[in-house]
Amino acid sequence: MHKVILYYHFYPIKDPGRFRDDHRRQCEQLKLSGRVYIAREGINGTLAGTEDNIVKYMDYVRSISGFARTDFKEDACADNPFRKLIVKTRPEIVTLKSREKIDPARETGKRLMPDEWRRRLEAGGDFVLLDTRNRYEWAIGHFEGAVLPNIENFYDFPRWVDEAGIDRDKTVLMYCTGGIRCEKAIIAMEEQGYENVFQLEGGILAYLEQCPEGSFEGECFVFDKRVAVDQHLQPSQTYGICPHCGDPGTLKIACERCKKPAIVCTGCNGKECHKTCSKNCAH
Repeated sequence: MHKVILYYHFYPIKDPGRFRDDHRRQCEQLKLSGRVYIAREGINGTLAGTEDNIVKYMDYVRSISGFARTDFKEDACADNPFRKLIVKTRPEIVTLKSREKIDPARETGKRLMPDEWRRRLEAGGDFVLLDTRNRYEWAIGHFEGAVLPNIENFYDFPRWVDEAGIDRDKTVLMYCTGGIRCEKAIIAMEEQGYENVFQLEGGILAYLEQCPEGSFEGECFVFDKRVAVDQHLQPSQTYGICPHCGDPGTLKIACERCKKPAIVCTGCNGKECHKTCSKNCAH
């Protein structure tokens, strides 16, 4: 059994390169796999390992000055959902490009805990429900009535808000997978004059942990081999990653070349050369 964690924490890192190197050594010593991204604004990661080593890792992160309050979302998984370890530096852990003045380490938006979020949705009323994720994440599962911004990249979110024409007096409820995108999105909206914007604390994963029979429809996409988790946070039995394009797929096929079972997406299944289990077989 493996322990899987998802986390982020905004806090200034003076030397991201050195921080990355120290971090990679620690992860390697603990035999962890997954992805960790480090920037001057903070850290964002998802890792898997034995329960003992994951606990040691969380203790290590919280021992770093400024990171004592890092919140980790924990889950158990029968198989390791990651093939290798990646520890990289990036300009931002959430890419908003020109919005450098947005600093979630100092600015905190309004938050709703999962139980408060559920009560607000069940009560109804005049509010706008925003999903700040990608299209394929939204297609797998979302809250009923959620609006998906028509953007290709998250850094286009401020422009979309400017053009969307949402009444600035309306209440806006926003959510994402674990909360990190909302940290910047909520501040971007507040800078454009929206005063009643709330984010779901901990994102969909925290909501499903506390309200598995709530108003979330479908499954929640996760960025590892599980592809998605169901409403009880169990690995998806429906979705797989299409070997040709990398998008989630549900169509089960037998490879035309090697006869192995595979899951492909609808788009790739429509192409003759993609009725295969891998790019190697396709070629």
